[in-house]
Amino acid sequence: MKISIIKIGGNVIDFPEKLDEFLALFAKFPGHKILIHGGGVLASRFGESMGVMPEMVDGRRITDKDTLDIVTMVYAGLINKNIVAKLQALKVNAIGMTGADGNLIRSIKRPVKGIDYGFVGDIQEINTELVDTLLSAGLQPVVNAITHDKKGQLLNTNADSIASALATSLAKDHHVNLYFCFNKAGVLIDEKNENSIIPLINEDIYAELRKENVIHSGMIPKLDNAFEALKKGVHHVWIGKAENLLLAAKGKKSGTIIERQRYDLY
Repeated sequence: MKISIIKIGGNVIDFPEKLDEFLALFAKFPGHKILIHGGGVLASRFGESMGVMPEMVDGRRITDKDTLDIVTMVYAGLINKNIVAKLQALKVNAIGMTGADGNLIRSIKRPVKGIDYGFVGDIQEINTELVDTLLSAGLQPVVNAITHDKKGQLLNTNADSIASALATSLAKDHHVNLYFCFNKAGVLIDEKNENSIIPLINEDIYAELRKENVIHSGMIPKLDNAFEALKKGVHHVWIGKAENLLLAAKGKKSGTIIERQRYDLY
């Protein structure tokens, strides 16, 4: 089975028109597919309106009990069900899920090592049999950034990590491609120049780009995760703008392809 894991972030979710445009593309995306989303900006906005101010460390949200309640309501409720309803209108038989549904994703509460992140989950196990069953039945899972510990506790979990974990787990038995949609056209030589896209990055190119400090800061963990996914069997990883997703699916020049040795979409 060929499976595409597609992750979207706030640059799509926080703008209704962009979300509608993306979902129309997602509906046309070929084959079996899984959509992963978070919704941090909207969660912060709701939290602030209720007097719960967001606290971030290195881009990661500190999740106390009140914050967990808010992100669960926003991710698993408002955003997830809104996406599912819109996809149903586009004749995509979507099913919205947290990691707790069907025991899809089991996590553990992140151990305290200098920083106490609170109710943040580190992924331990993916229920690939459930995913196989859903996809075989013609359902398209829409998975949000809430997991569970199988002991009754929900946990806030990074959506990029969920996308990577799903991709690597499914890659053991399937042909899996991983797509990260974010606010840039791809990995850029000059982050201020959208035309400076690096079309392909392999391990040697990545090492050289890091050495020259072309790739730095927040892009490093994204690419580290991409290469880790490739090492675990994912076919290829794509990074680019959501509006270019169909071009990427057709193998046309768009965004940045991350590969180990060679690029072959099929």
